[in-house]
Amino acid sequence: MSEEKQISVTLEQQSDYRFLASYDDGAPALITDEPAPLGQGQGPSPVQLLTTAVGNCLTDSLLFALRKFKQEAEPLRTQVTAKVGRNEKGRMRVLEIEAHIRLGTALMHLSNAERVLGQFEGFCTVTQSVAQGLPIKLSVFDSTGALLHYSDSSEDGE
Repeated sequence: MSEEKQISVTLEQQSDYRFLASYDDGAPALITDEPAPLGQGQGPSPVQLLTTAVGNCLTDSLLFALRKFKQEAEPLRTQVTAKVGRNEKGRMRVLEIEAHIRLGTALMHLSNAERVLGQFEGFCTVTQSVAQGLPIKLSVFDSTGALLHYSDSSEDGE
């Protein structure tokens, strides 16, 4: 049985490449804009919004999984980078997104870490959708900097 719902955003041009993005669920509106020379950089660009959505969704999924197993690993900190360049037709595209999530605690203070890390990524709606079109690389570190999890969607074969 399908649980479909619609998410709606209305974009209203304010000037040039600056738009007001309003959300159907009453979430606060935000200004988007392209960086110079097209726009004036008065808000996040579409690439920044995509990058934010991927990183935020991954972090939310990990936090949900940690809390499900009653693990306290906060505060979480995520750094997400989008590699932008030209495709084979010479058009600008997001070529890859890489996310690094850092837990606020060391692995030794977590139980069920292997189970949490093995499943959280699969529940991330945005990342799993975007990964169908471009590679997403993810690394999760504990507070000491130890690598706990690495995945690369281009190697998944899905």
